[in-house]
Amino acid sequence: MEKILIVVGAILLIVAVTEIAPRIRVPAALALVVIGAAIGIMPIVPALHLDPEWILVGVLPPLLYAAAVQMPAMEFRRDFGTISALSVLLVLVSALALGFFFWVVVPGIGLATGVALGAIVSPTDAVATSIAKKLGVPSRVTAVLEGESMLNDATSLVLLRAAIAATAATISFWGVLVNFVYAVVLAVAIGAVVGMLNLRVRARVHDPAVNTAISFTVPFLAYLPTEELGASGLVAAVTAGLITGAGATRFLTPRHRISDTQNWRMVAMLAEGGVFFLMGLELFGLMGDVVNEHNGVQHAVWLGLAALGVALAIRAVYIVPLVWWVDRRRQRGEAMRPILENYTATATAGASKRDDARVRRRFTRWRRRFHLRRHPDPDKTSPTTMSPETAGRINARITRALADIDYYDDAPLGRKEGVIMVWAGLRGVVTVAAAQTLPDDTHSRSLLVLTAFVVAAASLLLQGGTLSWLIRRLRLPDTVEDKRAERLRLRADMDATMQAAMAQSEVVREIPWLRARIEQATREAEDIGEEDADDEDMIDGDRSEGANPGPVIGTGATYGLNLAERAQMRAVRREIIAVQRARLLSLRREGSYSSEALSRVLNQLDAEEISLELQGG
Repeated sequence: MEKILIVVGAILLIVAVTEIAPRIRVPAALALVVIGAAIGIMPIVPALHLDPEWILVGVLPPLLYAAAVQMPAMEFRRDFGTISALSVLLVLVSALALGFFFWVVVPGIGLATGVALGAIVSPTDAVATSIAKKLGVPSRVTAVLEGESMLNDATSLVLLRAAIAATAATISFWGVLVNFVYAVVLAVAIGAVVGMLNLRVRARVHDPAVNTAISFTVPFLAYLPTEELGASGLVAAVTAGLITGAGATRFLTPRHRISDTQNWRMVAMLAEGGVFFLMGLELFGLMGDVVNEHNGVQHAVWLGLAALGVALAIRAVYIVPLVWWVDRRRQRGEAMRPILENYTATATAGASKRDDARVRRRFTRWRRRFHLRRHPDPDKTSPTTMSPETAGRINARITRALADIDYYDDAPLGRKEGVIMVWAGLRGVVTVAAAQTLPDDTHSRSLLVLTAFVVAAASLLLQGGTLSWLIRRLRLPDTVEDKRAERLRLRADMDATMQAAMAQSEVVREIPWLRARIEQATREAEDIGEEDADDEDMIDGDRSEGANPGPVIGTGATYGLNLAERAQMRAVRREIIAVQRARLLSLRREGSYSSEALSRVLNQLDAEEISLELQGG
């Protein structure tokens, strides 16, 4: 009974803090850490020592999976190079540099142990990064930080395993490299298989409750077999989430998607809050162990603060050339724009498969030569014989490349964004959980574990507590008008799609007055949706979570209609929704609009389709 009461009380506390903290402009995660630490100090509360497996196996896979499902696939693809540079090379450089630092300043530990602790405190944390997301960080910076935090765990944990193994035996650099490649490649393969099977199985399940129950097992189905095979289970869970998120609109019904979103949001809220609350509760027990072994915690405190300072310095030095490289890439795209705008692949009758293959190879080679600054005019190097399918694919690639260039221009990663990327790289629960996996016979283990905790706690309190102030001080350009202009362009595109769908509808041809009624209903819904979007743009914070899915078809347009006429109107509207959703998916593949704008309209269509179903449509 006591344990049940404790769990219920913890849930109520997490809910209360999550609701109240934004009103006083304090991140809920920071408040829960402080509250947990205050409770843990009370004499009636016993010292808490949580098994790290509960975090590494029970909490992180579903949390990372939930974050990956919500990750915009288009932005992830566009910034994959930047994300890879941060999640692999930066973690490796930080772990080695911090390992040398710990080896010098902590008496009695070897270099391998120092590198192990460096690997523990190097990765940023997806749960902690959610703090940055809720403080109004630019969407591109948020996408990069989320992608980095989802993938850098693989680098850090593989490096941690190698360093622990090196404390007991000799291990070569090539052995670590082979293990890392094996861990990532196998994890991606298993995660991709699980993600695709997840979509195809759930597409055949009609009950939303059963469908969501199946989704709760997916991160563990990806994680557990991958770990058994010696690869990175977290990367497998992330891969499964990315594939699920990218294919959800195609395979899952609106009811399933909305049910998934709400249930996973609840799970993520409780899991994140519980993790930060437990971090605070564990503080007193860790401090007690260090006091018994080292006669005080001062050494661990200054060691943790110094390590955090070193990690931030390394991150800053690393991000400076990275931002320069990203800007050079943007400039190369600008130089490529006029060539792409003036090039169109034209189909030719009688093209063979061999001709198509030759065209695709030459087009790919031309793009490579361009990036190496050896870029002849494509009209002089491209053959003229190709099938309509190949011409369509090449033109689609050109359209997507132009959209990518626009994206890099509209959301650049400059010096101000680089400063945010440095300061928003928070450490969190992964650092604390991984530290507790150090072997029990590790020299000064309690000191090292508390040092990792200090790094995570100080990162959350110092960086998380001042990030909002930093964003205001940087005075980033206001993007409200740009977002509104994009929404209006997308609205015009959807209106044109609706007109084309009604022109093809047999019901509208038979009952012409339906056109005016549907246009009226659409205008009512779009006007309300635009007002809601403008209100959200004026509020700092995460606009994807908790966002209103949008208005549904208005009641004014159905006034005076009998039941049969209303049924006909619903049937036509469902036809239009299907065509508009297909158009949105096509626009997403092209990259013509931001994921935020496309997701908003998709949510509106889902809400309207569910409303039509409830009305008997």
